[in-house]
Amino acid sequence: MHIVSTPVARPLTERERVERSAAPAFGTAFTEHMVSARWNPEQGWHEAELVPYGPLLLDPATVGLHYGQVVFEGLKAFRSHTGEVAVFRPDAHAVRMRASARRLMMPEPPEELFLAAVDALVAQDQEWIPDDPGMSLYLRPLLFASERTLALRPAREYRFLMVAFITEGYFGPAQRPVRVWVTDEYSRAAAGGTGAAKCAGNYAGSLLAQEEAQSKGCDQVVWLDPVERRWVEEMGGMNLFFVYGSGGSARLVTPPLTGSLLPGVTRDALLRLAPTLGVPVSEAPLSLERWRADCASGAITEVFACGTAARISPVNEVSTKDGSWTIGPNTVGADTAGGSAGGNGARVNTAGEITGRLSAALFGIQRGELPDPHSWMRPVSPARQSATT
Repeated sequence: MHIVSTPVARPLTERERVERSAAPAFGTAFTEHMVSARWNPEQGWHEAELVPYGPLLLDPATVGLHYGQVVFEGLKAFRSHTGEVAVFRPDAHAVRMRASARRLMMPEPPEELFLAAVDALVAQDQEWIPDDPGMSLYLRPLLFASERTLALRPAREYRFLMVAFITEGYFGPAQRPVRVWVTDEYSRAAAGGTGAAKCAGNYAGSLLAQEEAQSKGCDQVVWLDPVERRWVEEMGGMNLFFVYGSGGSARLVTPPLTGSLLPGVTRDALLRLAPTLGVPVSEAPLSLERWRADCASGAITEVFACGTAARISPVNEVSTKDGSWTIGPNTVGADTAGGSAGGNGARVNTAGEITGRLSAALFGIQRGELPDPHSWMRPVSPARQSATT
């Protein structure tokens, strides 16, 4: 699909870009452009254009504001060690956005539109991406119901947007270990609901539990299944992996997709990547009790979270209302009562062996330093090298 390009009249200078994106908080250092497209039953998808980044004019009765017909994605573009720019698995994100839209009775953005938007925005704003390997360009595609009506039905008008911002890792520039709080009071989603869709309401509903986690001295919340409140599902915006054993006997386990988990693109990549590194992986349920017991016995040697924003982040402390425990042989205070992660002794400062190997392999592909056998990276040339967008 053709994207009509109308870039800003006066682009920021390199110095201005550097100043705006220096040490940015996640989701704050936005680039100069965005892509927009519209849909209605008569015209289908139309008005696909790249325009200067700016505010939107919305009617107070916009359907998406009232009834939650809003879905989004998150993907990244990386600058390689040779200076070229490529986007990680945009086709997989296009497929997931279509599935999310389908679940919320919204028109599914065609893959051609999604990929054309990625190409246009990254081509136009890739000069924003620093040479720093820890930095990347985060793309946020958004689809919302834009019709002006309060009738309780699927909207008949929609807007697709894509914006971008410069970011480091979600937890900062380093691959630091994180503390997690397991909530048994709140649930993220239930089977048959919208758990497998990346919709705005799922994230709004997670904020109270995330606030609770932070009040306990933790970085993130861990969700349990909504029925028994026993089975580990995922973290807030990230999937979980558990490492059993070490060295050549190590294996990975991750909770299966039950309909209440988000099918992470990074999760899927690791399911494919780990076996190529000699680390078998399986999808199997894991109870909270088993997680704790297997850490105490040393069967679980590492735990990590993964996602587009978080990349691969080691987890080294777990806290519940019934007590806390640490993960891995290099921590102290392996099991304590009290429910707060704050007093569990020293924290591991580096990722475990398997976590580190997987992180290095994935990042090596994203940075163009390792072969890309799955063709996950989509190269994008600067806009000035193309006659058209």
